[in-house]
Amino acid sequence: MPAVDLPAADGRLERVRLTGTPVEPPRAPRRFSRIAIAAVHVVADPLADCEPADGAAIDWEATLAYRRHLLDLGFGVAEAMDTAQRGMGLGWPDAARLIEASLAAADPGERGRIVCGVGTDQLDAGAARSTDDIVRAYLEQLSFVEERGGRVVLMASRELARIARRPEEYADVLGRVLAQCSRPAILHWLGEMFDPALRGYWGSADFPDQAQAVLRIVADNRAKVDGIKLSLLDAGHEIALRRRLPEGIVMYTGDDFNFPDLILGDGEGHSDALLGIFDPVAVPAAAALAALAGGDRDGYRRLLDPTVPLSRHIFRAPTRHYKTGVVFLAWLNGFQDHFTMLAGAQSMRPLPYFADLLRLADRAGALADPELAAARMKRFLALYGIGR
Repeated sequence: MPAVDLPAADGRLERVRLTGTPVEPPRAPRRFSRIAIAAVHVVADPLADCEPADGAAIDWEATLAYRRHLLDLGFGVAEAMDTAQRGMGLGWPDAARLIEASLAAADPGERGRIVCGVGTDQLDAGAARSTDDIVRAYLEQLSFVEERGGRVVLMASRELARIARRPEEYADVLGRVLAQCSRPAILHWLGEMFDPALRGYWGSADFPDQAQAVLRIVADNRAKVDGIKLSLLDAGHEIALRRRLPEGIVMYTGDDFNFPDLILGDGEGHSDALLGIFDPVAVPAAAALAALAGGDRDGYRRLLDPTVPLSRHIFRAPTRHYKTGVVFLAWLNGFQDHFTMLAGAQSMRPLPYFADLLRLADRAGALADPELAAARMKRFLALYGIGR
């Protein structure tokens, strides 16, 4: 059993042995009884001589290889979303290239499992003068994605949040955009814990009023809405909205705190899933979902419940920095050769965060190769003067 000297809560070092058993991937064919889409990260290119203002330096081979890994496990892929540092290192020109590359690399039968973020981030902050500007920006990205055969997630818009004050303005913008969708799209309700600029989205800061605004948009555009991804980290809010959705409209949980219960569901229904946490815990999650599809609810719980403390840690406040934990675990698991992120986001968490992430990943069976993870953690700690 590999051991690592990790900083403890009192600031001292403690020897921690990695005793967890890595979860084995489910056997093929991998069929799930829930829609399961992983919002996926990008791998930065640490050797590129590229300033953040010049665009994103992406390792395309490693980035696309991780999408292949997720597709092979049975997941769908949510491309160019928040997990890919959209709007936080990944601008629209690079997001467009990423979407195009991801769709081109997938087999034709797999492209229906790839959903792509459509937003308004080609607009500079404060550039929109009216909701017409926002509609035009949405439609530009919508056209790009649909011309390449991609399915659409209509992402929350910072510019819309800045300009719109009433639910009717949101309804007008989304209605005009949805009318141009060639097939049903997923609406994305992203809470302010993920992006503080989205406070008051849908024209209110009060959940019941927000929910009513969303339900009206869904009802008015029912033929153009596949479902809604809800990222509020509040199971009660999600269940309340889920029970009010029209028949045939999918609730995609984006709740990285309470996802096992929400996916399992209750006597009145369940949530499907579009989750950032599926990226770092892909193998345990795939195994759990395969168990659920086979009717093994206990096996589902046994495999997925241990990932919850890890997920709550990765997504702890300030939640918007969760991408740092996602990429760190990808590095520990050997999916990339370095711990470098777009716009230097690897620096957005303190050392104890990474130490606890290793502990929790081990307990969750989410370390594919504990020996490799321990060796890389030691290299990481040496940067902080530990073990030198």
